[in-house]
Amino acid sequence: MKTSSRVLLAAFALAAAVDLGSLLAGAEPGHQIAKPLLMPLLAAYAVTRGAPGPHTAALLFGWGGDVLLLSDADGAFLLGMASFAAGHVCYLVLFGRRRTSPALGALYAAVLAGTVVLLWPDLPAELRIPVAGYSLLLTAMAYRSSALGLTAGLGGALFLLSDTLIATGVADWPQLPAPDFWVMLTYIAAQYLLTAGTLRAMYGERRTTV
Repeated sequence: MKTSSRVLLAAFALAAAVDLGSLLAGAEPGHQIAKPLLMPLLAAYAVTRGAPGPHTAALLFGWGGDVLLLSDADGAFLLGMASFAAGHVCYLVLFGRRRTSPALGALYAAVLAGTVVLLWPDLPAELRIPVAGYSLLLTAMAYRSSALGLTAGLGGALFLLSDTLIATGVADWPQLPAPDFWVMLTYIAAQYLLTAGTLRAMYGERRTTV
């Protein structure tokens, strides 16, 4: 691996550690500083490893969503969700027409239906349709990510878990201790695994060895 790639990956890991540590410690300034650095660093790392354009675009749309969700401004949540949705479209373009398991697709469909049905009554009325539509796109991305192998498939599943945790918070369901920590832990792991899985699928083990 090139020195620049190692430096960028180490910087991403450091930003992730600062962000997660800040969330556990209740240090909001640390989270505000570290979170916007995560996806640009991961995208830059991926570019140095030869990642395809749709993958880089997906990470940058994720960065847009990250920044928007830091804001309390009216409409920031919907705009952030739209940015993440654009990222999922980029991932779907990346996955192309590679084959995936129909049984896994049925499982994801059941998870989608169950989640939307359970959350629907507790979501704010103005968010029900947007959340349902976003959930459909997210679940499609999570399912199709398995086309690039187990690593990317795990990344897609963790992305679904992370956003489901956010949705339970919006629905005012009981939360785990330090809920933002678990959201970010699963999200950071998801984007990293999707990146590693993409590079491995495109270029083989040699291009993804740290």
